[in-house]
Amino acid sequence: MAKVKPLPAAATSSSSASPQKGEQKPAVYTMWMKSLVFNGNGCTVYGADGCVAYRVDNYGCRGGREVFFMDRAGNNLIRIQRKVHIKHTMDHLCFPAIKLSQDPKLSRRIIIVSLAIVMQSFCMFRRWEACRCFGDGDEETRPWFRVHKTWKDGAVVTMHGSGRMYKIEGCSRKSEYKISGADGAIAAAVGRKQTASGVVLGEDVLTLTVGSGADHLLVLGLVVVCGLMNRCL
Repeated sequence: MAKVKPLPAAATSSSSASPQKGEQKPAVYTMWMKSLVFNGNGCTVYGADGCVAYRVDNYGCRGGREVFFMDRAGNNLIRIQRKVHIKHTMDHLCFPAIKLSQDPKLSRRIIIVSLAIVMQSFCMFRRWEACRCFGDGDEETRPWFRVHKTWKDGAVVTMHGSGRMYKIEGCSRKSEYKISGADGAIAAAVGRKQTASGVVLGEDVLTLTVGSGADHLLVLGLVVVCGLMNRCL
């Protein structure tokens, strides 16, 4: 199994254990936004011991409609789906009569701009839903959480049932953003990984720092959603 050499400062005990067991201790993960599967898309999560802890193997195109977040053995932990509200979007669109020019080139430009506006509106109402999976192959019938992209550089996370909310600030930046609670307390932060000598690695090698009391599985799922938003996996 592939390994990444852990940094001395990142040495935490049992950070690669299953987060489904209510793990609440702070931990540091290394996220490589690449799949271990040849010619596949996805990401690989390494624990502080340098071993693979979790992974996403997306066999379709980048930013696919559905991906599964798995443990190292390939057991599904979270199913993440992209949802698009077509009807809701159409209700908010206005299609005025377009008078095309006699100039064919200008007419094509008008049509292209109009289509671009429509496609932008579709993206505005896109959301991601995640359901938890269990060892017997079953999964929750209702979403565990939903992520709505609300403004240019942010997103809102809504937990089903509890109504608890989180914010993702800077989610449009592929290699640096943070996840905070409704009270503003930072639950987790993502940044580019640095070596012990201070060398900053590539944009596809990230350090995920999960704070004390945060649900590790939830945070990891949100990082995967951010990767899907930015078409990184």
